[in-house]
Amino acid sequence: MADVDAKRIAKAIAPLRVRPGSSVNLGKDFDPSYKGPNVKKKQEGRELLQLGVQMLADYQRRLAAQDVHGVLVCLQSLDAGGKDGAIRHVMSGVNPQGVNVAGFKVPTSEELSHDYLWRYARKLPARGEITIFNRSHYEEVLVVRVHPELLDRQHLPKSAKSNGVWHRRYEEINNWERYLTDNGIAVVKLFLNLSKEEQRRRFLARIDVPEKNWKFSANDAHERRYWHDYQHAFSQMLSATSTEWAPWYVVPADRKWMARLSVAAILAHTLIDLDPQFPTVDDESRKALQVAKLALEEEAPKGVAPDPVAAELAKVPVARKAADRAPVGSAPGPT
Repeated sequence: MADVDAKRIAKAIAPLRVRPGSSVNLGKDFDPSYKGPNVKKKQEGRELLQLGVQMLADYQRRLAAQDVHGVLVCLQSLDAGGKDGAIRHVMSGVNPQGVNVAGFKVPTSEELSHDYLWRYARKLPARGEITIFNRSHYEEVLVVRVHPELLDRQHLPKSAKSNGVWHRRYEEINNWERYLTDNGIAVVKLFLNLSKEEQRRRFLARIDVPEKNWKFSANDAHERRYWHDYQHAFSQMLSATSTEWAPWYVVPADRKWMARLSVAAILAHTLIDLDPQFPTVDDESRKALQVAKLALEEEAPKGVAPDPVAAELAKVPVARKAADRAPVGSAPGPT
């Protein structure tokens, strides 16, 4: 049944994947309000999200125990795209010790004194960990491209700022991500695709609702003037950097529940592909465990079962097997 669930998830997220080598026109190729063929109601999406969160929690425990792979999640969107909410909801069930979130603001003077990937490389996940880049190294071909004056602040030699700088950066990023995947770090790239009208509505909510005032910056409205420039930059980025080893997924973000469900499904798909397993012990270690078990059983107080844990486990195998056999659904997410 697990194989069936994996195939369902892969099929559900397939429309969101940017085919490597394809030419993307963001406004025409991806609908920010898309909700898939199988989820019709918001409540249904929320229920499926909870199942997806449970699946992620299970796989994250295996990932940490195996200590072979790491996972880097790159989240990109325009302002009010829902990155923070997606992180909060999708990762709500995982062990916080195994998940790190790195946000990247305006580069510091120290960061500007290094190559443009330096500050991102410092925050990469260790084996067994999941790291989320809330905005990522793709800022270097997005906001810096829309505002080329930022390139001057990076203290680059003249040759590095010549014609073709963006295509060179695409190639450098692709090569860097190939290096990471070759070394066991899976790279998951998610672009939360928000419509201009939904962004306007969310900005107004941040202004009109006092509890949300802190979220709004005057610069957010200022950046809307560059909407078409950003759409072009995103289209170029998606076309040039969606690779077989690190493809992009364009997540419909006008409906927050759909965005969160899609993110959970894509992360689940990644972990299913990695297939982390709990380590097994060799015969010598197993014998040592039995020796320790006998010693602990001999310490049991009078009237107490020698191994109460084994007694409890014996009561639930039927229920556990039934839960393991239960399908997780067929909606666009780990259901």
